[in-house]
Parts: sequence; C-alpha cells; structure tokens
Amino acid sequence: MTGPQSDGAPRAATVARRPRVALVSSSYAPHVGGVEEHVRQVAHELQSNGCAVEVWSVDRGTGPVVRDVEGVTVRYLPTPLPSGSIGGVGRFLRALPDAWRRWRRATRDFRPSVIHVHCFGPNGVYALALSRRFRLPLVVTSHGETVADDHAVFQRSAVLRTALRRALRRASAVTAPSSFVLDELRSDFGLVDGEVVPNGVDLSLVGDADRSPFDGRYVLAVGRLGRVKGFDLLVEAMDGIDLDADVRLVVVGDGPEQGVLEALVADRGPAERVEFAGRLAPAAVADAMAGALSVVVPSRMEAFGIVALEAWRSGAPLVMTDRGGAPGFVRDGVDGILVDPLDGAALRAAIVRVVGDERLRAALVAAGRQRVPEFTWARVARAYEDRYEAIADGRRDGPGAMKGAAR
Repeated sequence: MTGPQSDGAPRAATVARRPRVALVSSSYAPHVGGVEEHVRQVAHELQSNGCAVEVWSVDRGTGPVVRDVEGVTVRYLPTPLPSGSIGGVGRFLRALPDAWRRWRRATRDFRPSVIHVHCFGPNGVYALALSRRFRLPLVVTSHGETVADDHAVFQRSAVLRTALRRALRRASAVTAPSSFVLDELRSDFGLVDGEVVPNGVDLSLVGDADRSPFDGRYVLAVGRLGRVKGFDLLVEAMDGIDLDADVRLVVVGDGPEQGVLEALVADRGPAERVEFAGRLAPAAVADAMAGALSVVVPSRMEAFGIVALEAWRSGAPLVMTDRGGAPGFVRDGVDGILVDPLDGAALRAAIVRVVGDERLRAALVAAGRQRVPEFTWARVARAYEDRYEAIADGRRDGPGAMKGAAR
C-alpha cells in the first residue's frame, strides 16, 4: 500500500531486483544438441523477462572469445582438467593460470547473482570453484550427462565425479528434466531432494506436411548421430521389417556415428529403405515430422527427449524409447508408444503397428497435440526464475544457506 511522502508525491512501488544469471553450459552454438537448445531458449526467455543473462560455455574450438550470439553475450572459456598421465598433469598446470584468470574476469565483468550450471562437465568444475571463491549461489541442472554420454566421461574421470558430488552438496537448487535423472544423481552422487523442470519446445514451429523435404511414405528419426541415440538399432530393425516396400526410414542429423551407420546399412542390406538426410534447419525438421508416418526415438538412454515434444507439436505419431525419462511424461498407448529399442523384435512390432493403423496414428497425434502446450520454454524459464528468487529471499548466510537440493 502506498502513502503520501513528505513532499506530497506518492511513494514509488518497490521493484524487485532482477537476477543476473550466468548460464554455464557444457556446449553452445555453433554446436547443436539438446543442451545447446535448452540453454539458448532459456537465455532468451530470461532476457525477455528482464533478467541480465550471459552464457559461459566450454571453448570447444572457438578460442577463448566473447561473442554476441542472437543478442546474448556468450563467453567461450577454457576448462583444462588434470589427466592421469604425468604429461597430462603438466599440461594442466601450464594451462590452469590463464584459464582461471579468464573465469575470474568473466565473474568480475558480469557480476552474476547466481551461477547456473547446465550439463555438468569441466564447466561445472570451474563454476563450483567460482561459487566458492566469490560466495555466489550455485544451481545445477543435470541433463543426463552422467549416464547418457557417448564417451562415458564420468566413468573415466574421478575429478568430475568428485566435483559433481561437491557441487550437489553446495547447490542451492538442483533440477533435471526427469525423475529418472534425479534418481541416478541420488543413487550415485549423493543428491538429496532435487526437482524436475522438464524441457520445452518452440510452439511457433508448426510443421506442414505439404512442405516436407521428403517425398513418399517414410518413418523419421532425428538427432545427433551418436551411439547413445541408438540409430544403429533402428537401422537393424528396418532389415526385414514387415512394412510395404515403399516405406523407408529417413534419418536427419549428423555426428560421429554416421560412417558406422552407413556401413551398417551396406552390410545389412536395407540400403533402399534408409536415407541419411544430414542436418536440417528447425523449420524443415518440423515439416518433415508433419509428413512422417511416425517419428521414432530409439535411444539406448534418453534423459528426456525434446524430439518427442517436437513430434507432438508437428502432429507426428511417436514411437519412443522406454529407457530413461520418457515413461515420466509419455503415456504409453495414449500419446506415444513406448518400447525397449534393445529388443529388436519389439521395436519392429511397434513401428509396424503405428504405420499400419491409421486410427491409432490419429489418436496418438490428437493426444500429443493436446499435451504439448504444457511444455513451453516460457514455463521452463519461469520455473528457474522461481528458484533464483527463492534463493535470493532465503540467502542470509551466503550461498548454500537455503538448501532445497542437496546436503
């Protein structure tokens, strides 16, 4: 309630100070993927809500530079870590002073009120050190990197395992896109509590089947061509599948497994049924989904699966892996068909069932379209803002005083 001041002017309403957020990501543009898209969308949403935002990303070949990327300041920072060899330790010790200087400079230049790590890796190690050095609140969002990484870095790196445990203990909030990821952090890294903040999708990219870049009848798979994504399982399932001869598999994306997949197609014989289309722009992907008989996500492990939301948005019937976080939001037989992709016969049967049943496809599409408005990037950003505000309201004894996440 406002009242008169001594000069007769109304008292100004108190305006809450907006947070200054450093989104510390394992990767960012020009690289593409689920984490990169998540951080990109969240950065823009937070900015539109009046927050000051910078993205601090691991330098993966750009060099230690600062760039404006679509209106967001992005700092690409070096993240050397020690390895087990004498030479590796020596290289780390030589690189560390410059790397640490650059991370300190980023903190002093931007003056964040919260450090928010996305996809814990070397970026998380440096974020944890900054949180301690500058007494800044730390938020950790895991995207399944401890279990769904092609290179199994957490199995190989004691430094990362130790740093993640310490970061979870220190963090003022810990989130993940699915309860599956939180459960893994609890069982293997000592997390207490934690909260689900699901992924989102850009609802403005509504696919149009008439604009699909592909002709004819096809099943579609989209993603980075890495082993965890299970595209080899899908290629093998297409060998001898009981579908009309004109139905083919189109794979959209690129990545390190592309040569392996092409060799597998040549060896297993379904070359006429498998097309590798490379990477497409997001609008073209939406159109391709709209024209597909089904979108299939055959991942060996999927923390969440933004592709599922994209399929719902574009009106594509979904066949989704049951390994990981999908059972937490995909309703089997209602808005998707859940299947174990390691069971080749079951994967074939799920694809054949969806492709061959027009009424089922229509029902899956209708249910998916009804669900997808629940998963907007605005909601994701708002959930993070709620946590930033709770941290600010409860922070009386420095970072970590309000521990809703891990102890």
